[in-house]
Amino acid sequence: VESYLGLVPAEASTGGKRRLGSITKQFTAASIMLLQERGKLSTSDKICKYFETCPPAWSEITLHHLLSHTSGIHNYTAVKEYGTKMANHETVDSMIARFKDMPLDFQPGEKWNYSNSGYFLLGYVIEKVSGTSYENFIQQNIFDKLGMRDTGYDHFETILKNRATGYSKQPSGIINSPYLDMNQPYSAGSLYSTVEDLFKWAEAFFGDRLLTAKSREAMTTVVKNDYGYGLGISTVSGRTQVSHGGGINGFNTWLATYPKEKITVVVLRNADFGTPGPGKIGTDLVTLALGEKLESGEAKPAR
Repeated sequence: VESYLGLVPAEASTGGKRRLGSITKQFTAASIMLLQERGKLSTSDKICKYFETCPPAWSEITLHHLLSHTSGIHNYTAVKEYGTKMANHETVDSMIARFKDMPLDFQPGEKWNYSNSGYFLLGYVIEKVSGTSYENFIQQNIFDKLGMRDTGYDHFETILKNRATGYSKQPSGIINSPYLDMNQPYSAGSLYSTVEDLFKWAEAFFGDRLLTAKSREAMTTVVKNDYGYGLGISTVSGRTQVSHGGGINGFNTWLATYPKEKITVVVLRNADFGTPGPGKIGTDLVTLALGEKLESGEAKPAR
Protein backbone atom coordinates (compact mmCIF):
# COMPACT_ATOMS: atom_id res chain seq x y z
CA VAL A 1 0.00 0.00 0.00
CA GLU A 2 2.76 2.45 0.86
CA SER A 3 4.37 2.08 -2.57
CA TYR A 4 0.92 2.53 -4.12
CA LEU A 5 0.57 5.90 -2.37
CA GLY A 6 3.83 7.26 -3.77
CA LEU A 7 3.45 10.56 -1.95
CA VAL A 8 5.64 11.05 1.07
CA PRO A 9 8.08 9.07 3.21
CA ALA A 10 6.29 6.33 5.12
CA GLU A 11 8.28 6.01 8.31
CA ALA A 12 8.06 2.73 10.20
CA SER A 13 5.97 1.10 7.51
CA THR A 14 6.13 -2.23 9.37
CA GLY A 15 4.14 -1.83 12.56
CA GLY A 16 4.24 1.97 12.26
CA LYS A 17 1.94 3.86 14.62
CA ARG A 18 -0.33 6.33 12.88
CA ARG A 19 -3.17 8.58 13.99
CA LEU A 20 -6.56 7.09 13.19
CA GLY A 21 -8.81 10.14 13.19
CA SER A 22 -12.45 9.07 13.16
CA ILE A 23 -11.76 5.33 13.15
CA THR A 24 -11.61 6.17 16.87
CA LYS A 25 -15.40 6.40 16.90
CA GLN A 26 -15.99 2.65 16.72
CA PHE A 27 -13.88 2.17 19.85
CA THR A 28 -15.90 4.86 21.63
CA ALA A 29 -19.13 3.19 20.52
CA ALA A 30 -17.81 -0.20 21.67
CA SER A 31 -17.02 1.30 25.08
CA ILE A 32 -20.61 2.48 25.41
CA MET A 33 -21.83 -1.00 24.47
CA LEU A 34 -19.52 -2.59 27.06
CA LEU A 35 -20.94 -0.33 29.74
CA GLN A 36 -24.47 -1.21 28.63
CA GLU A 37 -23.65 -4.93 28.84
CA ARG A 38 -22.46 -4.33 32.42
CA GLY A 39 -25.70 -2.59 33.34
CA LYS A 40 -24.04 0.80 33.85
CA LEU A 41 -26.07 2.66 31.23
CA SER A 42 -28.49 2.21 28.35
CA THR A 43 -28.33 3.61 24.83
CA SER A 44 -31.89 4.81 25.43
CA ASP A 45 -30.73 7.05 28.31
CA LYS A 46 -31.27 10.76 27.88
CA ILE A 47 -27.88 12.48 27.89
CA CYS A 48 -29.09 15.07 30.40
CA LYS A 49 -28.94 12.25 32.95
CA TYR A 50 -25.16 12.70 32.91
CA PHE A 51 -24.96 16.51 33.09
CA GLU A 52 -25.53 18.63 36.18
CA THR A 53 -26.48 21.55 33.95
CA CYS A 54 -27.93 20.40 30.66
CA PRO A 55 -29.11 22.72 27.88
CA PRO A 56 -32.89 22.57 27.45
CA ALA A 57 -32.36 21.82 23.76
CA TRP A 58 -30.68 18.54 24.71
CA SER A 59 -33.58 17.26 26.83
CA GLU A 60 -34.76 14.68 24.28
CA ILE A 61 -31.34 13.57 23.05
CA THR A 62 -30.34 10.00 23.92
CA LEU A 63 -27.06 8.11 23.73
CA HIS A 64 -28.54 6.36 20.70
CA HIS A 65 -28.79 9.71 18.95
CA LEU A 66 -25.16 10.54 19.74
CA LEU A 67 -23.95 7.14 18.55
CA SER A 68 -25.82 7.35 15.25
CA HIS A 69 -25.20 11.06 14.43
CA THR A 70 -28.91 11.82 14.69
CA SER A 71 -28.77 14.13 17.74
CA GLY A 72 -28.82 17.42 15.86
CA ILE A 73 -25.95 18.77 17.99
CA HIS A 74 -23.78 21.00 15.82
CA ASN A 75 -20.43 19.58 14.77
CA TYR A 76 -17.71 21.62 16.51
CA THR A 77 -15.12 20.90 13.81
CA ALA A 78 -17.44 22.51 11.25
CA VAL A 79 -17.36 25.84 13.07
CA LYS A 80 -15.51 28.48 11.04
CA GLU A 81 -13.08 29.33 13.85
CA TYR A 82 -12.08 25.72 14.56
CA GLY A 83 -8.96 25.82 12.39
CA THR A 84 -7.56 28.83 14.22
CA LYS A 85 -7.97 27.15 17.62
CA MET A 86 -6.47 23.72 16.94
CA ALA A 87 -3.32 24.41 18.95
CA ASN A 88 -5.19 25.65 22.02
CA HIS A 89 -4.85 23.42 25.07
CA GLU A 90 -8.35 22.38 26.10
CA THR A 91 -10.12 20.33 28.73
CA VAL A 92 -13.21 18.18 28.27
CA ASP A 93 -15.34 20.89 29.87
CA SER A 94 -13.88 23.72 27.81
CA MET A 95 -14.45 21.81 24.58
CA ILE A 96 -18.07 21.04 25.48
CA ALA A 97 -18.54 24.74 26.26
CA ARG A 98 -17.71 25.49 22.62
CA PHE A 99 -20.93 23.89 21.35
CA LYS A 100 -23.11 23.46 24.43
CA ASP A 101 -25.25 26.52 23.81
CA MET A 102 -25.47 26.28 20.03
CA PRO A 103 -28.94 25.69 18.60
CA LEU A 104 -29.62 22.19 17.29
CA ASP A 105 -29.28 21.63 13.56
CA PHE A 106 -32.53 19.60 13.69
CA GLN A 107 -34.72 17.83 16.20
CA PRO A 108 -33.25 14.60 17.62
CA GLY A 109 -33.87 11.60 15.40
CA GLU A 110 -35.30 13.59 12.49
CA LYS A 111 -32.20 13.72 10.30
CA TRP A 112 -28.58 12.61 10.07
CA ASN A 113 -25.55 14.87 10.25
CA TYR A 114 -22.01 13.77 11.07
CA SER A 115 -21.14 15.29 14.45
CA ASN A 116 -17.84 15.05 16.25
CA SER A 117 -19.60 16.86 19.07
CA GLY A 118 -21.83 13.84 19.68
CA TYR A 119 -18.87 11.51 19.96
CA PHE A 120 -17.05 13.97 22.20
CA LEU A 121 -20.02 13.84 24.57
CA LEU A 122 -19.91 10.03 24.55
CA GLY A 123 -16.36 10.23 25.91
CA TYR A 124 -17.63 12.43 28.72
CA VAL A 125 -20.38 9.89 29.49
CA ILE A 126 -17.85 7.03 29.55
CA GLU A 127 -15.80 8.93 32.13
CA LYS A 128 -18.85 9.82 34.20
CA VAL A 129 -20.15 6.25 34.32
CA SER A 130 -16.86 4.36 34.64
CA GLY A 131 -15.21 6.69 37.15
CA THR A 132 -11.99 6.74 35.14
CA SER A 133 -10.65 8.69 32.17
CA TYR A 134 -11.71 7.86 28.63
CA GLU A 135 -8.09 6.98 27.88
CA ASN A 136 -7.80 4.58 30.82
CA PHE A 137 -11.14 2.93 30.16
CA ILE A 138 -10.46 2.20 26.51
CA GLN A 139 -6.90 1.06 27.25
CA GLN A 140 -7.86 -1.34 30.02
CA ASN A 141 -11.13 -2.65 28.59
CA ILE A 142 -10.29 -2.93 24.90
CA PHE A 143 -6.63 -2.59 23.96
CA ASP A 144 -5.17 -4.56 26.87
CA LYS A 145 -7.88 -7.22 26.60
CA LEU A 146 -7.17 -7.78 22.91
CA GLY A 147 -3.39 -7.51 23.06
CA MET A 148 -3.37 -4.31 21.00
CA ARG A 149 0.03 -3.24 22.30
CA ASP A 150 0.63 -0.62 19.62
CA THR A 151 -2.65 1.26 20.06
CA GLY A 152 -3.47 4.11 22.41
CA TYR A 153 -4.45 7.71 22.98
CA ASP A 154 -2.11 9.99 21.07
CA HIS A 155 -0.22 12.50 23.18
CA PHE A 156 2.11 14.85 21.32
CA GLU A 157 4.61 14.88 24.18
CA THR A 158 4.95 11.10 24.44
CA ILE A 159 7.88 9.49 22.65
CA LEU A 160 6.45 6.55 20.72
CA LYS A 161 8.73 4.01 19.09
CA ASN A 162 7.90 3.72 15.38
CA ARG A 163 5.60 6.75 15.35
CA ALA A 164 5.11 7.85 11.74
CA THR A 165 5.36 11.55 10.95
CA GLY A 166 2.22 13.08 9.46
CA TYR A 167 2.40 15.42 6.48
CA SER A 168 0.24 18.19 5.04
CA LYS A 169 0.44 20.09 1.77
CA GLN A 170 0.67 23.85 1.32
CA PRO A 171 1.33 25.99 -1.76
CA SER A 172 5.00 26.06 -0.75
CA GLY A 173 5.17 22.27 -0.69
CA ILE A 174 4.84 19.33 1.70
CA ILE A 175 5.29 20.17 5.39
CA ASN A 176 5.03 18.46 8.76
CA SER A 177 1.37 18.64 9.69
CA PRO A 178 0.21 21.57 11.86
CA TYR A 179 0.07 20.99 15.61
CA LEU A 180 -3.24 19.81 17.05
CA ASP A 181 -3.97 19.63 20.77
CA MET A 182 -5.16 16.04 21.08
CA ASN A 183 -7.64 16.92 23.81
CA GLN A 184 -9.71 18.44 21.02
CA PRO A 185 -10.48 15.28 19.02
CA TYR A 186 -10.70 13.24 22.27
CA SER A 187 -13.22 10.40 21.94
CA ALA A 188 -14.10 11.48 18.40
CA GLY A 189 -10.63 11.01 16.93
CA SER A 190 -7.65 10.86 19.31
CA LEU A 191 -6.33 7.33 18.88
CA TYR A 192 -3.32 5.90 17.08
CA SER A 193 -2.76 2.32 15.97
CA THR A 194 -1.12 0.02 13.44
CA VAL A 195 -2.32 -2.18 10.61
CA GLU A 196 -1.66 -5.27 12.71
CA ASP A 197 -3.57 -4.04 15.76
CA LEU A 198 -6.56 -2.93 13.71
CA PHE A 199 -6.71 -6.39 12.18
CA LYS A 200 -6.77 -7.84 15.71
CA TRP A 201 -9.62 -5.49 16.54
CA ALA A 202 -11.67 -6.46 13.49
CA GLU A 203 -11.16 -10.17 14.18
CA ALA A 204 -12.25 -9.75 17.80
CA PHE A 205 -15.21 -7.51 16.94
CA PHE A 206 -16.69 -9.75 14.27
CA GLY A 207 -15.80 -12.85 16.26
CA ASP A 208 -17.74 -11.54 19.28
CA ARG A 209 -14.69 -11.91 21.51
CA LEU A 210 -15.10 -8.54 23.24
CA LEU A 211 -18.76 -7.61 22.82
CA THR A 212 -21.78 -9.86 22.67
CA ALA A 213 -23.35 -10.65 19.31
CA LYS A 214 -26.29 -8.45 20.35
CA SER A 215 -24.00 -5.43 20.85
CA ARG A 216 -22.18 -6.07 17.57
CA GLU A 217 -25.49 -6.28 15.76
CA ALA A 218 -26.61 -2.99 17.30
CA MET A 219 -23.42 -1.28 16.13
CA THR A 220 -23.76 -2.65 12.60
CA THR A 221 -27.48 -1.96 12.11
CA VAL A 222 -28.21 1.09 9.98
CA VAL A 223 -30.05 3.89 11.77
CA LYS A 224 -29.89 6.53 9.04
CA ASN A 225 -27.69 7.33 6.05
CA ASP A 226 -25.92 3.94 5.99
CA TYR A 227 -24.63 4.50 9.53
CA GLY A 228 -24.98 2.48 12.72
CA TYR A 229 -22.97 3.11 15.88
CA GLY A 230 -19.48 4.35 14.95
CA LEU A 231 -19.57 2.36 11.72
CA GLY A 232 -20.82 2.80 8.18
CA ILE A 233 -22.75 -0.12 6.69
CA SER A 234 -23.22 -0.24 2.94
CA THR A 235 -23.33 -2.53 -0.08
CA VAL A 236 -20.37 -2.28 -2.43
CA SER A 237 -20.28 -4.42 -5.59
CA GLY A 238 -22.95 -6.61 -4.05
CA ARG A 239 -20.98 -7.14 -0.84
CA THR A 240 -21.77 -5.90 2.67
CA GLN A 241 -19.05 -3.47 3.75
CA VAL A 242 -18.67 -2.33 7.36
CA SER A 243 -16.26 0.57 7.38
CA HIS A 244 -15.10 3.89 8.69
CA GLY A 245 -12.51 6.38 7.55
CA GLY A 246 -10.58 9.06 9.34
CA GLY A 247 -8.99 12.37 8.55
CA ILE A 248 -6.82 14.31 11.01
CA ASN A 249 -3.76 16.53 10.83
CA GLY A 250 -1.17 14.58 8.85
CA PHE A 251 -3.15 11.38 8.34
CA ASN A 252 -5.94 9.81 6.28
CA THR A 253 -7.18 6.34 7.18
CA TRP A 254 -9.68 3.64 6.30
CA LEU A 255 -10.73 0.38 7.95
CA ALA A 256 -13.26 -1.97 6.40
CA THR A 257 -14.46 -5.51 6.91
CA TYR A 258 -16.48 -7.63 4.52
CA PRO A 259 -18.04 -10.14 6.95
CA LYS A 260 -19.29 -12.71 4.45
CA GLU A 261 -15.99 -12.78 2.54
CA LYS A 262 -14.00 -12.66 5.81
CA ILE A 263 -11.79 -9.90 4.45
CA THR A 264 -10.49 -6.92 6.41
CA VAL A 265 -8.52 -4.12 4.80
CA VAL A 266 -6.63 -1.36 6.61
CA VAL A 267 -5.15 1.70 4.91
CA LEU A 268 -3.18 4.13 7.08
CA ARG A 269 -1.70 7.04 5.16
CA ASN A 270 0.71 9.42 6.87
CA ALA A 271 -0.50 12.37 4.80
CA ASP A 272 -3.79 14.25 4.92
CA PHE A 273 -3.88 14.85 1.15
CA GLY A 274 -3.54 13.03 -2.15
CA THR A 275 -5.41 10.74 -4.49
CA PRO A 276 -6.45 8.02 -4.70
CA GLY A 277 -7.91 8.25 -1.23
CA PRO A 278 -7.66 5.48 1.36
CA GLY A 279 -11.21 4.31 0.59
CA LYS A 280 -10.40 3.81 -3.08
CA ILE A 281 -7.14 2.05 -2.27
CA GLY A 282 -8.94 -0.20 0.19
CA THR A 283 -11.76 -1.20 -2.14
CA ASP A 284 -9.23 -1.84 -4.91
CA LEU A 285 -7.28 -4.15 -2.61
CA VAL A 286 -10.44 -6.10 -1.82
CA THR A 287 -11.24 -6.37 -5.52
CA LEU A 288 -7.76 -7.72 -6.22
CA ALA A 289 -7.96 -10.14 -3.30
CA LEU A 290 -11.15 -11.58 -4.78
CA GLY A 291 -9.58 -11.90 -8.23
CA GLU A 292 -11.89 -9.35 -9.81
CA LYS A 293 -11.21 -6.57 -12.30
CA LEU A 294 -10.56 -3.08 -10.97
CA GLU A 295 -12.99 -0.32 -11.88
CA SER A 296 -11.81 3.20 -12.60
CA GLY A 297 -12.89 6.16 -10.49
CA GLU A 298 -12.82 7.08 -6.84
CA ALA A 299 -14.80 5.07 -4.33
CA LYS A 300 -17.51 6.71 -2.26
CA PRO A 301 -15.60 8.53 0.50
CA ALA A 302 -15.51 6.58 3.73
CA ARG A 303 -16.58 8.45 6.82
